[in-house]
Amino acid sequence: MAKADHIKKLVASFGRNQEFRAAALRIIDEATSQGKKPFAESLRKILDANVRADYQTAPQPGLTTLASQIDAAADLVDEIPVSRGLNDIVLNSDTRSLIEGLIEERRRREELRRHRLPVSTRLLFSGPAGCGKTLCAEVLARELSLPLYSARIDVIISSLLGETASNLRRLFEFAERRPCILFLDEFDALARTRTDIAEHNELRRVVNSLLLMIERFKGPGLVIAATNLPQSLDEALWRRFDDILSFDPPTEREIALLLKRQFANFPAQFDLDMPVSKLVGMSYADIERICIDAIKKAVLKKRKSISETEFAAALRQETRRKGLTSRRGL
Repeated sequence: MAKADHIKKLVASFGRNQEFRAAALRIIDEATSQGKKPFAESLRKILDANVRADYQTAPQPGLTTLASQIDAAADLVDEIPVSRGLNDIVLNSDTRSLIEGLIEERRRREELRRHRLPVSTRLLFSGPAGCGKTLCAEVLARELSLPLYSARIDVIISSLLGETASNLRRLFEFAERRPCILFLDEFDALARTRTDIAEHNELRRVVNSLLLMIERFKGPGLVIAATNLPQSLDEALWRRFDDILSFDPPTEREIALLLKRQFANFPAQFDLDMPVSKLVGMSYADIERICIDAIKKAVLKKRKSISETEFAAALRQETRRKGLTSRRGL
């Protein structure tokens, strides 16, 4: 059962949607940690269907579509579907602690502001591909009930002189106008160090503009930049972020947890600790792909569990795939 103080906060916050949601989400998290996942999921669905965050006003018929059509930055972003929350992913203890702290800070931001304390709005995610950067942006969006928009870097970077800085300005104005999480993947494409002699003056001016935009951003949501190449980022950018989170490939302990989570609803016929050592060095995304492929093989054979042979075949297929991509420099 939920702790008495959580129930008290839930009742006391009735009528203030943001605080009510925060109290309800704590009860849901507690139920999940106690192994009552179906109950927690049903509560989550009821909450999402009936209690909007304060900034999520009901759409007016005929106006929502028009507003999205005329938004000056609509061509610069793609909305990413959000489904996974904090309890659906595996992270190392340090990263999980930081993510939990950010969620708590955002949920209680009004309390912090009453004490004249700043709230984090700018984050940098750094680490190899497939190690959870995009997934953690999705988790934050789910836990904070915010839409997640991914910046279209290919559209933002223009060959026309001055157009890139103008696109960036429109992008940040978009994030200033509405509560959302703006995700800047492949951030190094925009923010390469200004000491790189291969870059021309226009890109140096873009970095100068980007520094100012990030530093001045005070929107209602979050801006999250992500990079696989931290060594390529301009040194001055690191100081503009409120926090920096590092993402690394999973350890043996985290691999074991990930395997158990992936096969929770489709059991394996073998000891899941056996393949762990063979997966060391792979990313979370690599391992998830292996698990999904093994489940597919079992389903196509009309089986209700996964054999060691099917898992081994999926592992060989992923190893072959990685070998091909590495030879092509991808």
